[in-house]
Amino acid sequence: MEMSNEIEVNAPAGDVWAAFNNVERIAPCLPGAQLTEIEGEEHRGVVKVKVGPVNAQYKGKATFIERDQDAMKVVILAEGRETRGQGNASATITATVEALGDDRTRVGVTTDLKITGKVAQIGRNLIPDVSAKIMDQFAGNLETMLSDTSSDDASDDASTEPDASADDSEVRAVSSPEPEAVDLLDVAGPPVAKKFGPIAGLVAVLWIIRRIFKRKKKKKG
Repeated sequence: MEMSNEIEVNAPAGDVWAAFNNVERIAPCLPGAQLTEIEGEEHRGVVKVKVGPVNAQYKGKATFIERDQDAMKVVILAEGRETRGQGNASATITATVEALGDDRTRVGVTTDLKITGKVAQIGRNLIPDVSAKIMDQFAGNLETMLSDTSSDDASDDASTEPDASADDSEVRAVSSPEPEAVDLLDVAGPPVAKKFGPIAGLVAVLWIIRRIFKRKKKKKG
C-alpha cells in the first residue's frame, strides 16, 4: 500500500531538515510512537494503534537508508512486529523538505506500507483515510517542537555526519512518555466511522466472546 501526503510547517526548512535527521526529536511528534533506545544508526521503539476495541502494539526499529542533504531528502526503513500476535508491519518512508519561504516549509512524505495481522484485516481500508489526518497532527506537533527549540540547537542537528566520539556498539536507552494508541476509527472521523462502525461492533462482540472462552479454558486448566 503506497500513500503520499504533504504537510506545510511554519518553520525554516533548515530546522525541519534537522529534525527529520534526529529521530530522538521527531519520534514524539508522530501519534502513537515512542522511541525507546538507540544503537548506532538503529532506532528502536514501539507504535500503538487500535481499531475500536482491538489493540495492537508494534515493536521494531527504524534505520536511515538514504540521506541527501543537498536535495533535503531522507529515506527511512521502519520494521515492526506485533508484541501480542502474528502481525508484521514494514514501511519505506521517503521525506523531502522544500522551503516555501523564510519561515514556511513543505514536506512531502511517501510511504510504502506493508502490514499483516488483526489490525490489517480490520483497519486496512481505514489507513488511507486516516493517514492525511495523522500527518496533520504530526505537522502540528512538529511546529510546536520546533518553536520550543532555539535555532542554534536546530542548526547543530543539521549535520548528518556521525559523531566520531560515539560508540556505535553502545545501546542508549531513551526516556520518553508512553504514547496513547492511535484509534483509527476515532481519527477517521464520523463519515468513515459510520461506514465501518458496524464492522467494529462485530469485532467487539467476537473479541469479548474470545476473551470469555480463554478465561474458561484457564479455569479448566
